[in-house]
Order: sequence, then C-alpha cells, then structure tokens
Amino acid sequence: MKSVDVVVVGGGIVGCVLAKGLSQTSGLSKRSGLKVALIDSAAPVSSSSLKTKAPTKTTATNDFNPFTDTRVIALARRTVQELKALNVQLDKLAEYSFGELPPTIDAIEVSDSGHLGLVNLAAKDFHISSFGQVVSLSALTKLVADSNDSYEHVAPAKVVSVKQHVAHTDVTLDNGECYRAKLLVLADGGRSPLAEQVGIGRSESDYGQTAIVFNVHTQLSHSNKAYERFTDSGPLAFLPFDNEIDGEKSSNNGFSVVWTVKSDKAAHLLAMSANEFASALQDAFGFRQGKIEKVSDKSSYPLSLKLASDVMAHRTVIVGNAAQALHPIAGQGFNLGLRDIHTLISVLTRNTTSPSDPGDFSVLHEYASKRSKDRKTTVALTDTLVHTFSNRHFPLVVGRNISLLALGMLPAAKKQFVKQTTGYGLGVK
Repeated sequence: MKSVDVVVVGGGIVGCVLAKGLSQTSGLSKRSGLKVALIDSAAPVSSSSLKTKAPTKTTATNDFNPFTDTRVIALARRTVQELKALNVQLDKLAEYSFGELPPTIDAIEVSDSGHLGLVNLAAKDFHISSFGQVVSLSALTKLVADSNDSYEHVAPAKVVSVKQHVAHTDVTLDNGECYRAKLLVLADGGRSPLAEQVGIGRSESDYGQTAIVFNVHTQLSHSNKAYERFTDSGPLAFLPFDNEIDGEKSSNNGFSVVWTVKSDKAAHLLAMSANEFASALQDAFGFRQGKIEKVSDKSSYPLSLKLASDVMAHRTVIVGNAAQALHPIAGQGFNLGLRDIHTLISVLTRNTTSPSDPGDFSVLHEYASKRSKDRKTTVALTDTLVHTFSNRHFPLVVGRNISLLALGMLPAAKKQFVKQTTGYGLGVK
C-alpha cells in the first residue's frame, strides 16, 4: 500500500497538467507540492519518437492513446495563459512540431453555407495578439509529461477497484499495486465506469452525428485564420496547422479539419475514394483557401453529450471529459476541461502550504461551487449551437443568419462573443 495525497486517474493532457500543477512546488508562494500518483492506462512513448517531428497524418485506426493521438486542438487564449502559469512552456512545442512553433489563431471566419450569415473577426481589432493557439494533442501531452519531475507516473496500469473510506480512498491497479489517497480525481474520459463506482451518475444524449477528423493542404496560405462553417448536416471546422501528408510537408497552407455530419452521411463519405472525398469537401467548404490539394487518411467517432450528474462525490472529484464530453462545435470542450483543473489546482493550493486534507468535503464543495456556473453555461451554449446550426428548419435558418449578420455589425455583440470563445465569458476581465 502506497500513501499519497492525490491519485489522478487518466494520463491524457487533462490528467498530466493536473498532476503537474498539484505536485510542483511554487517558488513565489513557497507552497509545497502535493504527493501525487498519476495512473495511466496507455503505455508511454519515448521522447525521441515525438521530438523529431509532429504526428504526420491522421490515420484510420482511431488511435486515441494520449501520446500518439494525432488530433489537433485549439487552445483558447485563457487556456494558453493558464498553461503558462503552470510552467507549461509552450515555446518548447517546436521540438515536437517540425522544429516550428504551432500557429496562433489571429482571425476567425464564421459562415452559414448557402446563406448570407457571415462574420469575420480579427484579433488585432480587439487589441489582443491572438484568439488562441493550435496544437497537436499528442505533442502537448508529451511536452507536459516530459517536463514532470514531481509526480509518480504509473503506466501502463488500469484501476480495477475503488473503495471509499471515511478518511481515505483505496485504489487497486491491475498490476497488483494499491494506493491510499486522501483525494481521488477522475480524468479518464467519458467512457470509464469509475464515475459510477464512486456514486456519480452520467446522462448521454446522442446527437446522431459523427466527427470525421483529418488534415488537408490548400492552394492558399492559411495566414493564421480559422474557419467555422455551418452546413446542412453539421459544422465544418478548419484550424491552421501545418502537417505532412504522403511525405509532403505543408508550408503555411496546412489545416486540421473536423467535419461533423449526420452519421449515415459519414459512412457514405468514409467509403468514398480520395478524389471523391476531396471533391465533397470542396463543395462543403468552398474556395476560401483556393483548391484543396491534399487530404490525409481519416478517423471518425460518434458525437453525443455526456454529462456527469455531479462533479464531486465522497473524497472524489471528476474533471474534463469525464465530467462533460461536449460536441466539438466552437471548440469549447477541451478548454472547459482545462478550466476545471485550473480551478481545482487553485482551490487545493490556495494556501502557502498544502491543505492537510485535500479530500475534505468543504474543499470539494468549494471546487464544485466555483465550477457550477461556467460548466452549465458552456454546456448549454454548445448544446444550443448544435441544435441551432444543425437544423434546416426555415425559421431557425432565418434566425441564426440574422444573428450572424448582427454579430458582424454590432461591436458589443462581437466583444461578448470573443470573450466567450477565448475563455473569458463569465465576467473575467
């Protein structure tokens, strides 16, 4: 039996950042770090295998190992700042990305296919350097894991049982090891049964949509511009991100794409030849970036809203996708999860010394209270966007296009939209 302050289950980016933030010693506040064990079911990948270049292309294997997952995410401006505050040195991402820093998002275009609704946003108009930054999920996870020198990383290992006691929780692993912790944090995604084991229920609402993920090279330079285009069957997002397809590296003309479509259409698209798929994508996206010249292999996954009934139980909290797995529309899910862990780190380490009992009810209740409004607002916003922009019912089409046109013309509306999408939509200045 090994005794620690906190056991974190889940070795993805949320779990890694949380373990790092809780365990590291703060020189400014003279705070001692907590003793943390991170339980990771995935086998770590050697640093050298990812430092030569970023993941080259999205494969059809749906490999979501956090160290080799080729998906790309957009870090909101607030998320970038919070990662830096936790000493995650994003400038070192170049070591994992062809020796180049991943691009920032300096401009965003939102449009509704076949209609007049269109809005263009430029970061400079809001006196900020960028709206955020686009990074490879595996590169970011490996960067954080490589920078760890303060928590125990147990991998590969799976939790086989959790037993809650009055003053601690016992966590048993499939390798026979057992950890006794004052606090258990579940950061293991939306498919794990551990939440139910500790008394936290989940609801799930199927959107009837599938996300197809891949990379492209376009005729024109991306100029650090991202696109969110609403189509008949779902949103189509282009994020500026240089990549390699069939041995050819893009040069400021690469994008990571998430194409959300109705599930029956997804099956049809995935069965197409490469040329047929590229033609269908061009029809949906248009020629905003000129001709789509190359398309990588593709992965896909079904979309639903998975929502935990609560974010805390006895000596347990739940964060990230384990607490709420959202639709990728507007890219809010990952950034919401990072705000979960930023709040938890803040609550647990707010004193100059570590709290004597990080699993005490009052501590966990404070965390749950602080997360309530942001969580409810972001979940509601994302769910509303899905139903509003994946619906061709004429009154809704008219209403949303009026909204987009108003957003393009009203400075106050633009400012509020930017605050929400950059992570500052809840009164944070």
